[in-house]
Amino acid sequence: MLDSPTVKKNYETWTKFPFDSNTIELVKNLKHKEPKKFFDSFYKNLEFGTGGMRGIMGLGPNRINKYTLGKNTQGISNYINKKKIAKKSVVIAFDCRNNSEYLAKKVSEVFSGNGIKVYLFSSLRPTPILSYCITKLGCTCGIVLTASHNPPEYNGYKVYWTNGGQIVPPIDKILINEINKVNYDKIKFEIQKNLIQLIDKKIDDSFLKDSIKFGKIGRSDRENLKIVFTPIHGTSYKILPNVLKSAGYSDLSIVDEQKLPDGNFPTVKSPNPEEESAFDYAKKLAIKKNADIFLGTDPDADRLGVGIKDSSGNFFVLNGNQIMVVLINYLLEKEKNKESCFIGSTIVSTPMLKNIADQNGVELKLGLTGFKWISKMVEDFPKKRFLCGGEESNGFVVGDFVRDKDAITTALLFCELASECKKDNSDVFNYLLDCYIKYGFFKEKLVTIKKDGIDGSMEINRMMEHFRNLKKNEIAGTKLVSLKDFLSSEKVDFINNKKTNIYLPKSNVLIFELSDGSEIAVRPSGTEPKIKFYFSVNTLLNKKNMYYDTNKKLDFKLNELIKEFSF
Repeated sequence: MLDSPTVKKNYETWTKFPFDSNTIELVKNLKHKEPKKFFDSFYKNLEFGTGGMRGIMGLGPNRINKYTLGKNTQGISNYINKKKIAKKSVVIAFDCRNNSEYLAKKVSEVFSGNGIKVYLFSSLRPTPILSYCITKLGCTCGIVLTASHNPPEYNGYKVYWTNGGQIVPPIDKILINEINKVNYDKIKFEIQKNLIQLIDKKIDDSFLKDSIKFGKIGRSDRENLKIVFTPIHGTSYKILPNVLKSAGYSDLSIVDEQKLPDGNFPTVKSPNPEEESAFDYAKKLAIKKNADIFLGTDPDADRLGVGIKDSSGNFFVLNGNQIMVVLINYLLEKEKNKESCFIGSTIVSTPMLKNIADQNGVELKLGLTGFKWISKMVEDFPKKRFLCGGEESNGFVVGDFVRDKDAITTALLFCELASECKKDNSDVFNYLLDCYIKYGFFKEKLVTIKKDGIDGSMEINRMMEHFRNLKKNEIAGTKLVSLKDFLSSEKVDFINNKKTNIYLPKSNVLIFELSDGSEIAVRPSGTEPKIKFYFSVNTLLNKKNMYYDTNKKLDFKLNELIKEFSF
């Protein structure tokens, strides 16, 4: 396999000019000493996808390094310089990951080398501040060096456009074409220092004010809410406590073991707020402090995790759907003009949102997986006000002052809900149960299977084709009523033997709909070598004291569905 044409061509490219002598030497050593690792690094080019690039750091075209990111930056620079733009400028941020600051400076060099003004954050910043900054400074483009919640060996390059949102059609394809045309010897690493301006406190202060403006909506005694917070070694370690304290939350304890940025994330298996184990330290401190809630953000602080107490006083971590449900319901309770606004979500998020929207007389718009499609709705539907948006993977945004998921303002909004519940002698758990009684008890479970390397990628493709051609009349004893295939843009109605079009961009996603309202969505991950299965079941909840028994029944139902997919 080391002699495949693609590997040989890439090896030849990376062992001569314009690559520096140290890189060339390391590439040669990698080939001879670690052939398996070498093959994985050279058998293909790491793709610039529809939102940017994410992958393992290292040598070669299938890795994140200054050359692969330099190629991206050169392509984007070429496009910006082709356009007649009066003020050609970009803003660049980076998170706590290993090499993020170094890579951000290299990206800045390339933009400046192409005559483009660069605003570079002086130190690490959360992704939502990058999104916010683009419109504040009137920039053409924004880049953040981050790999979100991926393992420590990963890094990434997320691209935002003029409106502060991640790139979407048609600009994404245009940039991909420009990047693919760039040869490594055309990357301009020649820095023009006069075009690079460091930015910091002024933007932070502005963001803090707007975050409080959109997130502080309650009527509570904020100083009475006891909060534990962990940044999980990430970028929110300063800004989130500042926002909460400025809003009036003075009883805030921070997890010492996780309060400082560290790209190795030494205290967790994964810095992912979707995983309950990421909050072991926060839960321990919350019990010690007798806190009401605990909060945690992922490394670039665009996703929020929350822990609350159940009726027995035991802490548990809410999933992304539950966070979204209580926050949307809370916002709608405060909203005086529901007919004028809309809420946004994704096709793999809980179907419970439709019931919430219908009963509140507010419009719900659904997009593909990925928060960029929610942010795009602000531009697509200008006649209606964007109230909020959320997705099942713990992303949420309040209002349109940030055009990406924003764990900072979302944390403030959640504290508003929690403190208001406490003032009313209740808590978030009872608030969630009220939502289940009102809208139906929906429960979801995500199953993820990892398949590494070229063989894993092929296996994921085979699995998708298998499920796409699944010949079943029922799943786990429940009638299959329809299949939505977002790759063919077609919905097949098995009851009426009818096909209809799906009017969303094509995407490799399947959704099975059952007669009892259960749903199963299947899709490959866009950022990791994984295939994901989203299971959703539901039933009625008539009384709060029936919650635990009903919850067990839904768990049984979920497990029966999962068995059908033969994991």
